Amino acid sequence: MKLEFVLNGRPLTLEADPGTRVIDLLRRELELTGVKEACGSGECGACSILVDGRQLVSCLMLAGQLQGREVTTIEGLAPPNGLHPLQEEFVARGAVQCGFCTPGMLMAGAALLKNRPDADENEIKKGISGNICRCTGYIKIVEAIEAAQKRLKKGAVL
Repeated sequence: MKLEFVLNGRPLTLEADPGTRVIDLLRRELELTGVKEACGSGECGACSILVDGRQLVSCLMLAGQLQGREVTTIEGLAPPNGLHPLQEEFVARGAVQCGFCTPGMLMAGAALLKNRPDADENEIKKGISGNICRCTGYIKIVEAIEAAQKRLKKGAVL
């Protein structure tokens, strides 16, 4: 199948089996290895991507579902000249430990900040609840999202 979609801000056309899992297409075919596979059943959030601005797990999606959509992976989150404020806050606040869940957590945080810019702490916790982290205890992750939220409200530039 000829797939046409926007990937990390750039139009992309490629031939792919529509039944290929999106995570496999991204990692194996397109070499975007920031997308991690942990559970393979949509339970952990490590493979989270944004599709049309919504957080979805790529291990449960098929390549054919990308047709005509806008897809952002962790590789496309940062602007060309640096890091996204969310990435900067994850680093500054120690929300990155082993790093395995980090791409998925960042994508969950980015979707939340885009779709719910005034989310309170409970909404932030709910927003990342589909992502499992075994290292941080989530406190630093929530703090990083709150700090990025404040920066974006003050006009941080992406």
